[in-house]
Amino acid sequence: MSARPVGVCAIHQPNFLPRLGTLAKLFAADHWIVLDDVQFARRDYQHRARIAPPGRPDLAHWLSLPTHLPDGRATLIREARLADPRRSRDLTAQAIRHCYRRSRHWQQISTVLDRVLDGFTNSNRTALVAESSTRALLDLLGWRGEIIRSSQLQGRRERSERLADLAAVTGATTYLCGPGGLRYLDHGPFKAADIRVVPFLTPTDGLWSNSRRLSALYALSELGATGLASALSETAARKGTLRLPTS
Repeated sequence: MSARPVGVCAIHQPNFLPRLGTLAKLFAADHWIVLDDVQFARRDYQHRARIAPPGRPDLAHWLSLPTHLPDGRATLIREARLADPRRSRDLTAQAIRHCYRRSRHWQQISTVLDRVLDGFTNSNRTALVAESSTRALLDLLGWRGEIIRSSQLQGRRERSERLADLAAVTGATTYLCGPGGLRYLDHGPFKAADIRVVPFLTPTDGLWSNSRRLSALYALSELGATGLASALSETAARKGTLRLPTS
């Protein structure tokens, strides 16, 4: 197991079977703050994932969870509900088995799938199902960080100030910022809290060429848990957020 310096924080909305780039950022952190008290976005990845069979990224297709928004477009992520939990569970099981059952790493994918299906049984909240799918992947890869939901924490209202306040709650010294956040983030509140902002940009070649498009299940089907954990560790090490063991 790689040794990780304490104090690295990532803040990200709950994503269903998250993309490889998203999973890599969370894997590099000590704390994942689940951003569940912002507006639900139907075009985002909170209720859907793009999956593809091993070796065939060109056959990628959407796996979506029909979701009801009680307050319309103003609905917060944590308030979104699965329109038909039983049907979503059945469709998810069918789609994942059909897509990956021939992978040489199917047993590990099946372990993740079982956890995901349990999530449908335990809750009808889309965010909790999405969070549990990410947690299942992180657990399989040996992540030992902490998960906290933003709705349980206090913070200022302005976007960058709130993110800095959330990170500070964890005692973080480093905040991992993905490509989306880099477009709007004000570094001032982080500097005031003595938190270093580190851009987290994954490679764009090989395994990573589809990292912003496909669910991490695709990479798992290609590499298995050990290979994928190693790839994520190396990426985090290049960002200075993770110390790899020396030989």
